[in-house]
Amino acid sequence: MRHTARIELANNDELVLATAGIMDPEDVKRITVEDALVNTGATRLGLPPSVIEELGLTPFRSTQVRTVNGLTELWIYSPVQFRLLERESISTVLGVPEGTPVLIGHILLEDLDLCLDIQKGLIYNPAHDGEWMTELY
Repeated sequence: MRHTARIELANNDELVLATAGIMDPEDVKRITVEDALVNTGATRLGLPPSVIEELGLTPFRSTQVRTVNGLTELWIYSPVQFRLLERESISTVLGVPEGTPVLIGHILLEDLDLCLDIQKGLIYNPAHDGEWMTELY
């Protein structure tokens, strides 16, 4: 079953500049994706080139990744601040091919203490009674 979620993204480097007073907060590049694919088989936040460009992210290294089509080399981009279900964090971005949906991988879910319920979709971790907790071990 395919599950999607609303994710808000902002260029983290620009947020830092805005906080320092170097950049106008209104100029920070932000987008909202209403139908990002919650993909527990993915590790990171995956964004296609059009979204990466819209956010003004910069590449900083390439990495080898395993996909359903085998091994390939993809770029990792500068971080974004992201918001899912009113919880926020920061993550670097893995560039995925154009035409691929925005992918929400399991590291983001773990970071925000969220779970994918087959019937309900994305939910707060029921083991923590809706409280946001981070596992150390």
